[in-house]
Amino acid sequence: MAFDRADPRAVRLAARSGAFAGVTAGLAPGFVQGNVCILPRAFAADFRRYCERNPKPCPLIGVSEPGDPRLPSLGEDLDIRGDVPRYRVFRYGEVKGEVNDIHDLWSADMVAFVIGCSFSFEEALAEAGVPLRYVAEGKNVAMYLTNIETEPAGPFRGPMAVSMRPLTAANAILAVQITSRFPRAHGAPVHIGGPELIGIEDIDRPFAGDRIDVRPDELPVFWACGITPQAAVQRARPPICITHAPGHMLVTDRKNSEFAS
Repeated sequence: MAFDRADPRAVRLAARSGAFAGVTAGLAPGFVQGNVCILPRAFAADFRRYCERNPKPCPLIGVSEPGDPRLPSLGEDLDIRGDVPRYRVFRYGEVKGEVNDIHDLWSADMVAFVIGCSFSFEEALAEAGVPLRYVAEGKNVAMYLTNIETEPAGPFRGPMAVSMRPLTAANAILAVQITSRFPRAHGAPVHIGGPELIGIEDIDRPFAGDRIDVRPDELPVFWACGITPQAAVQRARPPICITHAPGHMLVTDRKNSEFAS
Protein backbone atom coordinates (compact mmCIF):
# COMPACT_ATOMS: atom_id res chain seq x y z
CA MET A 1 0.00 0.00 0.00
CA ALA A 2 1.45 3.35 -1.05
CA PHE A 3 0.90 6.27 1.33
CA ASP A 4 1.98 9.87 1.63
CA ARG A 5 5.08 9.71 3.82
CA ALA A 6 4.94 13.45 4.43
CA ASP A 7 1.44 13.34 5.95
CA PRO A 8 1.30 12.31 9.63
CA ARG A 9 -2.27 11.05 9.38
CA ALA A 10 -1.37 8.95 6.33
CA VAL A 11 1.54 7.42 8.26
CA ARG A 12 -0.76 6.53 11.16
CA LEU A 13 -3.41 5.05 8.87
CA ALA A 14 -0.76 2.96 7.11
CA ALA A 15 0.40 1.66 10.50
CA ARG A 16 -3.20 1.05 11.58
CA SER A 17 -3.95 -0.97 8.46
CA GLY A 18 -0.78 -3.02 8.77
CA ALA A 19 0.65 -1.63 5.55
CA PHE A 20 3.57 0.03 7.33
CA ALA A 21 5.60 -1.43 10.20
CA GLY A 22 8.92 0.34 9.72
CA VAL A 23 11.14 2.90 11.43
CA THR A 24 9.64 6.40 11.34
CA ALA A 25 12.85 8.48 11.11
CA GLY A 26 12.48 10.95 8.24
CA LEU A 27 8.71 10.49 7.90
CA ALA A 28 6.24 13.40 8.19
CA PRO A 29 8.93 16.09 8.29
CA GLY A 30 7.90 19.04 10.44
CA PHE A 31 5.66 16.96 12.71
CA VAL A 32 6.30 15.77 16.25
CA GLN A 33 7.02 12.09 16.83
CA GLY A 34 6.63 10.45 20.21
CA ASN A 35 7.78 7.51 22.31
CA VAL A 36 4.95 5.47 23.80
CA CYS A 37 4.52 3.79 27.19
CA ILE A 38 1.17 2.20 28.11
CA LEU A 39 0.61 1.02 31.68
CA PRO A 40 -2.18 -0.18 33.97
CA ARG A 41 -3.84 2.65 35.86
CA ALA A 42 -2.37 1.41 39.17
CA PHE A 43 1.12 2.32 37.89
CA ALA A 44 0.19 5.51 36.04
CA ALA A 45 0.59 8.05 38.86
CA ASP A 46 4.09 6.82 39.75
CA PHE A 47 5.11 6.75 36.10
CA ARG A 48 3.88 10.29 35.60
CA ARG A 49 5.97 11.40 38.59
CA TYR A 50 8.94 9.53 37.12
CA CYS A 51 8.60 11.50 33.88
CA GLU A 52 8.19 14.79 35.73
CA ARG A 53 11.34 14.11 37.76
CA ASN A 54 13.31 13.14 34.65
CA PRO A 55 12.26 15.63 31.94
CA LYS A 56 15.45 15.20 29.90
CA PRO A 57 14.86 11.55 28.89
CA CYS A 58 11.08 11.59 29.54
CA PRO A 59 9.51 14.88 28.38
CA LEU A 60 5.77 14.22 28.51
CA ILE A 61 3.78 15.54 25.55
CA GLY A 62 0.54 13.60 26.00
CA VAL A 63 -1.37 11.41 28.48
CA SER A 64 -4.64 9.59 27.78
CA GLU A 65 -7.59 9.16 30.07
CA PRO A 66 -7.77 5.64 31.59
CA GLY A 67 -9.20 3.21 29.06
CA ASP A 68 -9.38 5.84 26.30
CA PRO A 69 -7.15 5.03 23.29
CA ARG A 70 -7.51 8.54 21.90
CA LEU A 71 -5.13 11.46 22.44
CA PRO A 72 -6.95 14.33 20.71
CA SER A 73 -4.29 16.87 21.70
CA LEU A 74 -1.84 14.99 19.46
CA GLY A 75 -4.13 13.94 16.62
CA GLU A 76 -7.85 14.30 16.01
CA ASP A 77 -8.38 10.68 14.92
CA LEU A 78 -5.37 9.16 16.69
CA ASP A 79 -5.90 5.64 18.10
CA ILE A 80 -2.98 4.46 20.23
CA ARG A 81 -4.00 0.80 19.74
CA GLY A 82 -2.90 0.64 16.11
CA ASP A 83 -1.23 3.89 15.05
CA VAL A 84 2.30 2.92 16.15
CA PRO A 85 4.05 0.88 13.44
CA ARG A 86 5.42 -1.65 15.92
CA TYR A 87 4.91 -2.23 19.66
CA ARG A 88 6.98 -4.00 22.31
CA VAL A 89 5.13 -5.99 25.00
CA PHE A 90 6.48 -6.46 28.54
CA ARG A 91 5.09 -8.87 31.16
CA TYR A 92 6.41 -8.36 34.68
CA GLY A 93 9.41 -6.51 33.29
CA GLU A 94 10.36 -9.05 30.65
CA VAL A 95 10.06 -8.50 26.90
CA LYS A 96 7.59 -11.04 25.56
CA GLY A 97 7.55 -10.00 21.92
CA GLU A 98 6.65 -7.32 19.41
CA VAL A 99 3.34 -6.82 17.61
CA ASN A 100 1.84 -4.43 15.06
CA ASP A 101 -1.53 -3.96 16.81
CA ILE A 102 -2.61 -4.01 20.48
CA HIS A 103 -6.42 -4.06 20.26
CA ASP A 104 -6.47 -7.50 21.89
CA LEU A 105 -4.17 -6.32 24.71
CA TRP A 106 -6.00 -3.07 25.47
CA SER A 107 -8.12 -2.88 28.61
CA ALA A 108 -10.34 -0.33 30.33
CA ASP A 109 -7.72 0.59 32.95
CA MET A 110 -4.82 1.33 30.60
CA VAL A 111 -3.21 4.77 30.43
CA ALA A 112 -1.09 5.81 27.43
CA PHE A 113 1.84 8.18 27.86
CA VAL A 114 3.55 9.87 24.91
CA ILE A 115 7.06 11.22 25.41
CA GLY A 116 8.95 13.59 23.12
CA CYS A 117 11.41 12.09 20.65
CA SER A 118 14.72 13.28 19.25
CA PHE A 119 13.44 12.57 15.74
CA SER A 120 11.55 15.86 16.18
CA PHE A 121 14.69 18.02 16.23
CA GLU A 122 16.32 16.28 13.30
CA GLU A 123 14.48 18.43 10.78
CA ALA A 124 16.16 21.50 12.30
CA LEU A 125 19.54 19.78 12.13
CA ALA A 126 19.00 18.90 8.47
CA GLU A 127 17.95 22.46 7.65
CA ALA A 128 21.19 23.70 9.21
CA GLY A 129 23.22 21.30 7.06
CA VAL A 130 24.08 18.85 9.84
CA PRO A 131 24.16 15.41 8.17
CA LEU A 132 22.54 12.41 9.85
CA ARG A 133 24.21 9.39 8.36
CA TYR A 134 21.90 6.79 9.85
CA VAL A 135 18.95 8.41 8.04
CA ALA A 136 20.89 8.53 4.75
CA GLU A 137 21.78 4.85 5.18
CA GLY A 138 18.20 3.84 5.99
CA LYS A 139 19.12 2.61 9.48
CA ASN A 140 17.66 3.05 12.94
CA VAL A 141 19.49 5.39 15.32
CA ALA A 142 21.94 3.68 17.72
CA MET A 143 20.73 3.60 21.36
CA TYR A 144 22.63 2.70 24.53
CA LEU A 145 22.12 2.35 28.28
CA THR A 146 24.41 4.52 30.39
CA ASN A 147 25.64 4.74 33.97
CA ILE A 148 23.65 7.96 34.44
CA GLU A 149 20.95 7.09 36.97
CA THR A 150 17.49 8.62 36.70
CA GLU A 151 15.61 9.95 39.73
CA PRO A 152 13.24 7.25 40.97
CA ALA A 153 9.50 7.52 41.54
CA GLY A 154 7.71 4.63 43.21
CA PRO A 155 8.89 1.41 41.53
CA PHE A 156 10.28 3.22 38.47
CA ARG A 157 14.04 3.73 38.44
CA GLY A 158 17.08 2.82 36.36
CA PRO A 159 19.70 4.12 33.93
CA MET A 160 19.21 6.82 31.34
CA ALA A 161 19.20 5.61 27.76
CA VAL A 162 20.80 7.72 25.04
CA SER A 163 20.74 7.93 21.27
CA MET A 164 23.99 8.58 19.38
CA ARG A 165 24.73 10.52 16.21
CA PRO A 166 28.34 10.85 14.99
CA LEU A 167 29.22 14.44 14.04
CA THR A 168 32.28 16.50 13.26
CA ALA A 169 33.35 18.86 16.06
CA ALA A 170 31.95 21.88 14.20
CA ASN A 171 28.61 20.15 13.59
CA ALA A 172 28.50 18.95 17.21
CA ILE A 173 28.73 22.56 18.41
CA LEU A 174 26.00 23.56 15.96
CA ALA A 175 23.85 20.63 17.09
CA VAL A 176 24.09 21.71 20.73
CA GLN A 177 22.88 25.19 19.77
CA ILE A 178 20.00 23.87 17.66
CA THR A 179 18.70 21.06 19.85
CA SER A 180 18.77 23.15 23.02
CA ARG A 181 15.71 24.90 21.50
CA PHE A 182 13.72 21.64 21.73
CA PRO A 183 13.47 20.69 25.43
CA ARG A 184 10.33 18.62 24.78
CA ALA A 185 12.35 16.53 22.30
CA HIS A 186 15.19 15.86 24.80
CA GLY A 187 16.96 19.17 24.18
CA ALA A 188 20.75 19.50 24.02
CA PRO A 189 23.06 16.47 24.21
CA VAL A 190 23.88 14.96 27.60
CA HIS A 191 27.40 13.92 26.53
CA ILE A 192 29.90 14.39 23.71
CA GLY A 193 32.97 12.23 23.21
CA GLY A 194 34.26 9.22 25.13
CA PRO A 195 31.39 6.74 25.50
CA GLU A 196 33.19 4.95 28.32
CA LEU A 197 32.72 8.05 30.49
CA ILE A 198 28.98 7.37 30.60
CA GLY A 199 29.28 3.62 30.97
CA ILE A 200 29.11 2.52 27.33
CA GLU A 201 31.74 -0.20 27.06
CA ASP A 202 31.42 -0.97 23.34
CA ILE A 203 30.00 1.66 21.00
CA ASP A 204 29.78 -0.97 18.25
CA ARG A 205 27.16 -2.89 20.25
CA PRO A 206 24.11 -0.67 20.82
CA PHE A 207 21.39 -1.69 23.26
CA ALA A 208 18.81 -0.99 20.53
CA GLY A 209 18.83 0.28 16.97
CA ASP A 210 21.65 -0.16 14.47
CA ARG A 211 25.41 0.15 14.70
CA ILE A 212 26.63 3.43 13.20
CA ASP A 213 30.30 4.00 12.35
CA VAL A 214 32.08 6.86 14.11
CA ARG A 215 34.70 8.06 11.63
CA PRO A 216 38.14 9.37 12.64
CA ASP A 217 37.10 13.01 12.13
CA GLU A 218 33.88 12.61 14.16
CA LEU A 219 32.74 12.63 17.77
CA PRO A 220 29.90 10.50 19.13
CA VAL A 221 27.17 12.87 20.34
CA PHE A 222 24.66 11.47 22.84
CA TRP A 223 21.14 12.70 23.51
CA ALA A 224 18.79 11.49 26.25
CA CYS A 225 16.45 8.91 24.72
CA GLY A 226 12.80 7.99 25.14
CA ILE A 227 13.51 4.29 25.54
CA THR A 228 14.67 5.17 29.08
CA PRO A 229 11.20 4.14 30.40
CA GLN A 230 11.73 0.65 29.01
CA ALA A 231 14.66 0.16 31.39
CA ALA A 232 12.54 1.57 34.24
CA VAL A 233 9.68 -0.81 33.37
CA GLN A 234 12.08 -3.75 33.67
CA ARG A 235 12.76 -2.65 37.27
CA ALA A 236 9.12 -1.83 38.14
CA ARG A 237 7.79 -5.14 36.75
CA PRO A 238 4.14 -4.18 36.08
CA PRO A 239 1.97 -7.12 35.00
CA ILE A 240 1.82 -5.60 31.51
CA CYS A 241 3.41 -2.66 29.77
CA ILE A 242 3.29 -1.81 26.07
CA THR A 243 5.82 0.53 24.47
CA HIS A 244 6.82 1.45 20.95
CA ALA A 245 9.50 -0.78 19.45
CA PRO A 246 12.72 1.29 19.30
CA GLY A 247 12.63 3.64 16.30
CA HIS A 248 8.96 2.91 15.56
CA MET A 249 7.40 6.11 16.86
CA LEU A 250 3.91 7.56 17.09
CA VAL A 251 3.65 10.29 14.43
CA THR A 252 1.43 13.14 15.64
CA ASP A 253 -0.31 16.13 14.03
CA ARG A 254 1.59 18.62 16.21
CA LYS A 255 4.21 20.76 14.51
CA ASN A 256 7.82 20.69 15.67
CA SER A 257 7.75 24.48 15.61
CA GLU A 258 5.10 24.43 18.38
CA PHE A 259 7.60 22.77 20.70
CA ALA A 260 10.59 24.98 19.88
CA SER A 261 11.66 27.55 22.44
